Amino acid sequence: MGQPQPIDPNNDNRETIETYNPATGKVHKKYQLQNEQEANQVIDNCHEAYLSWRETSMDERATIIRKIGKLLRENKDELAKMMAEQMGKPLKQGVTEVELCAGICDYTADHGAQELASEERELEGGKKGIISYEPVGVILGMQPWNFPVYQALRYSIACIMAGNTTAFRHAKLCWSTAEKLQEIYEEAGLPENVFGLLYVDNELADKLIEHDKVRGVSYTGSAKIGAMIGEIAGKNLKKTVLELGGSDPYIVLEDADIDKAAEVCVQGRINNAGQTCVAAKRFIVLNSVYEEFKDKFVEGMKAVKTGDPMDEGTQMGPLCDKDAREKLHDKVRESVDKGATVLCGGEVPDGAGYFYPATVLENIKQGMPAYDDELFGPVASLFRVSSEEEAIELANDHKYGLGGGVFSGDEERAIRVAHKIDTGMVNVNGYNVAKPNLPFGGVKDSGHGREHGGYGLREFVNIKSIMVS
Repeated sequence: MGQPQPIDPNNDNRETIETYNPATGKVHKKYQLQNEQEANQVIDNCHEAYLSWRETSMDERATIIRKIGKLLRENKDELAKMMAEQMGKPLKQGVTEVELCAGICDYTADHGAQELASEERELEGGKKGIISYEPVGVILGMQPWNFPVYQALRYSIACIMAGNTTAFRHAKLCWSTAEKLQEIYEEAGLPENVFGLLYVDNELADKLIEHDKVRGVSYTGSAKIGAMIGEIAGKNLKKTVLELGGSDPYIVLEDADIDKAAEVCVQGRINNAGQTCVAAKRFIVLNSVYEEFKDKFVEGMKAVKTGDPMDEGTQMGPLCDKDAREKLHDKVRESVDKGATVLCGGEVPDGAGYFYPATVLENIKQGMPAYDDELFGPVASLFRVSSEEEAIELANDHKYGLGGGVFSGDEERAIRVAHKIDTGMVNVNGYNVAKPNLPFGGVKDSGHGREHGGYGLREFVNIKSIMVS
């Protein structure tokens, strides 16, 4: 029941959806959705698989996960090509994404048993207390399109290592990737239905949260939808991990290496066509170096090579679909109408596909989308400040708190500033998306819960106390 139904022109009861290649605008794939009965069966199957999977040893789980990492590396070129066709990611970036995922598998296989090992604590009278980390059941995963392999793998591998199973609903753009991952997981030795697939619309996906066999929900996406999912889960007393939006501030102090800062900030803004929750989005620059940074940053953004994601020389591909481009451009135009200045880009190009140029805005004020919202695409917002304190205040003046960055020639100073930025992650003199051995997650409207670094392994477990008298 995990596979999508074949297209049947004589079946009027199934909704057919189409996905498009964003570089060409042409139809890429067609699917027919599962109905509610079929989706419930996927979850029931995952629960049946859980009853056996939870009994497997940590060593057995680790062996399978390590092999998943090996198979990911062997299939990285195919997976990168799939991502390019589905959502426009340049091939090199796709390969990098798969390599990160393989690294997550390696880290989980190497450290998972230790992170989930039972602990003992002494009780009064010489008695013994045991703390165990036990699986809870089926975790419903709902993940977006912007990192087709990573979004699926980062939550599912932790769930699987902990002894849970998962019913996974990927974004419709990436259903082919979900199928390929299921194939890889099972080739590595994962039993059938430990990683089940759902092909459902948003309404049914939300309804599945209430399924009595679903014990938790992992969601990545917008804060608005995350709040709705959290409300449904909360009413049903189910735990959630929510990785939501971000508008990451990058502070450039007056003692920074401006050449390096400008170069890194360009890459941090245009990576994945800017469609990254932890992309560098707001650039807060001290007055004394503002003009120098601006000139070099704008020059770098103008030089970005945009084009066919299948071309090895492409730095930035298209946005994922027409709607995403229209929403981004509307926010740019509204910001300009309210007084923002366009330094480069800012216009929808002619031709096929859903491309949008690397864009830089300045003279940004509260009340503009470029100040208040998340610009999910290659649009940078520049801010001039007079002091370190003002930079920190501006960085924290946002509803999101996912990532951020600091550039300074004084590492101790940069770390001190990093501690004052109200986000879950901060880069110092560089740009990183995620690391297998460090926690990933945010605060405020960026959600709650952590993944990676061992922390994700304990998000969906029963932390059980056993008291021996």
